[in-house]
Amino acid sequence: QVQLVESGGGLVQAGGSLRLSCAASERTFSTYTMAWFRQAPGKEREFVASISGSGGRTYYADSLKGRFTISRDNAKNTVSLQMNSLKPEDTAVYFCAARWRGLRQTDQAYDYWGQGTQVTVSS
Repeated sequence: QVQLVESGGGLVQAGGSLRLSCAASERTFSTYTMAWFRQAPGKEREFVASISGSGGRTYYADSLKGRFTISRDNAKNTVSLQMNSLKPEDTAVYFCAARWRGLRQTDQAYDYWGQGTQVTVSS
């Protein structure tokens, strides 16, 4: 069982930046693909970004390319999401997720989830 704990959410003004982190309990963390998803009020959960176990491959939602960057530190069992040039429409609960191997962009493909962290972008 992989336990995931997100941190770093908060309130930021439009144009600002936030860095989310997710700490994982799994000893074999480097064998897990990690991803970030988000869910805004009244909307379905949507894919943000994913990263392979080695960190060598990443994948982003088209609408977020250039503003968001996913990275991981396998020595520390953490995955991060750097969010720049934030917009009010980025307001959502952000979730960290894990699956054993294989880059995927659908939430059904991920087996383990954190509790989420709220990001609010004010205009």
